[in-house]
Amino acid sequence: MATSVIGCGMNKRIPALISATVAFFAAPLLPDTSLAYRAAIHKVSLIEHDQLKAGSRVVLTSAELNAYARQQVAAVAPDGVRDPKLELGDGTATATALIDFGKLRRAGGNPPGAILSYLLDGERPVSITARIHSSQGTATVDVQQVAISGMVIEGRLLDFLIHNYLMEAYPAAKVGEPFALGHRIERLDVQPSAVGIVIGR
Repeated sequence: MATSVIGCGMNKRIPALISATVAFFAAPLLPDTSLAYRAAIHKVSLIEHDQLKAGSRVVLTSAELNAYARQQVAAVAPDGVRDPKLELGDGTATATALIDFGKLRRAGGNPPGAILSYLLDGERPVSITARIHSSQGTATVDVQQVAISGMVIEGRLLDFLIHNYLMEAYPAAKVGEPFALGHRIERLDVQPSAVGIVIGR
């Protein structure tokens, strides 16, 4: 495991940065005309309306997931997040973007004061890596690492921030604990090129 890197001046701003980072992943969708996005919406609609037989497997490609994610970002913070990308691995997913946390807070109706503006304004490269486990209709997302402007946060410090700041700000968030997938989804097979969604009984 890599060593966590924390600058003395960064400690106070970490919770706000983590909370704002998580917020932009929870946005609604906007219409889009790209083939990848339309394919993703069609597949999701089949699942949500329970139109698939038991044993069916729906594959969302990396391109489709990225098109879907771009619409989430466009909905919540068109001026606060740029160049969002989702990279899949064997059971993992890494989201990256250039984020202006000050603009995100303003878009959420919570403008920062003068001091926080100094700390939060300006684009920063951000990445979040998570491991995804799923079986028997449930899934668990374990955040493994967050990196902001090259500062790596992981291990015990990351666990502390998730439980003491993220969960307080977003009590409905399910991080590190099982949650029901719904719509008869049995499991998610996360691979570097796509995510397979297996439908159970």
